[in-house]
Amino acid sequence: MSTTPVIQMKDIVLNYGALTVLHGISVDFNEGEFFALLGPSGCGKTSLLRIMAGFADPTSGQMLLDGKDLIGIPARRRPVNMMFQSYALFPHLSVEQNVRYGLEMARLPADEIRQRVGAILETTHLTDYARRKPNQLSGGQRQRVALARALVMRPRVLLLDEPLGALDKKLREVMQLELKRLQHEMGITFIIVTHDQEEALVMADRIALMRAGQIEQIGTPAELYEMPVSRFVADFVGKTNFFEGVASGGKVSVAGLGELTSTLPASGAVAYSIRPERICVAPAKNDAFENCFQGVIEEVAYHGQDQHILVRLAGQTEPTIARVGAQQPGTRDIGVGAPVWLGWNGADARVLTR
Repeated sequence: MSTTPVIQMKDIVLNYGALTVLHGISVDFNEGEFFALLGPSGCGKTSLLRIMAGFADPTSGQMLLDGKDLIGIPARRRPVNMMFQSYALFPHLSVEQNVRYGLEMARLPADEIRQRVGAILETTHLTDYARRKPNQLSGGQRQRVALARALVMRPRVLLLDEPLGALDKKLREVMQLELKRLQHEMGITFIIVTHDQEEALVMADRIALMRAGQIEQIGTPAELYEMPVSRFVADFVGKTNFFEGVASGGKVSVAGLGELTSTLPASGAVAYSIRPERICVAPAKNDAFENCFQGVIEEVAYHGQDQHILVRLAGQTEPTIARVGAQQPGTRDIGVGAPVWLGWNGADARVLTR
């Protein structure tokens, strides 16, 4: 993946009357990367995508592609293509006819159209379905047709607006890997809008997590998960436990528990975050952990390969969640109401000041 920007959004502001939807967004999208715009509904991610596609103009700011400002240039004249959640396939046309439609509108030579359509149908595993109509296809196959129709135009950038939202969970997981494979094989920059943090973590090289028209954090999936810059990021990307406390000298004082250790210096009111998988559950105290507390199990949720154990600790309004392997020794026979010890080290926690 290149670190050379293909699209640069600079100080993008979007107002709808008195309502500001985007507050000075600046972000670079690199050549050949899979980038995810992630965030809750209404955070502005689709509005930003529409500006890139040319379906909306910002109130102010620049969109540079290879250094050229595209603001005001119609969508049809941009080397950018957009794939919608609805797929928008022509129901009366076959798979092949749907895929070749854009090339025919561009009046490309017949031989080139035939070659490009054949190649993209093979790449997207649609060759055997070329003569079928959209209503004869499964949801995943229709999704691949829409993707093939966009990719056959060879855009510099492909924009995807919640492309997997209409699929069931199992098919969605398959298509996540399929999208990643196609992006890697073709080397086109993919920019996807999603509210599904698991989807973003699986597919993206980098993620911009948005909140209320602003970017909260940009980074790799690992950076957002392991090193969140705020409570919002830690809470939105994966599951975590929060302990409210006061930090001083590398320790956080928490009501009911005492002092929790960390490796991140901070002072004042903080949220102490520890991921469920970083917590060890045991029937007896383990002095190998810097932080060790006894509690009572309130609930055990079985998830197949692992189980979530909810433990009530002293002074806490919410149970603490620990995630352990379903076959982990010492936890298989633990039930609701049983006393257990939770342990973790300070290096595995994050201290968040906002």
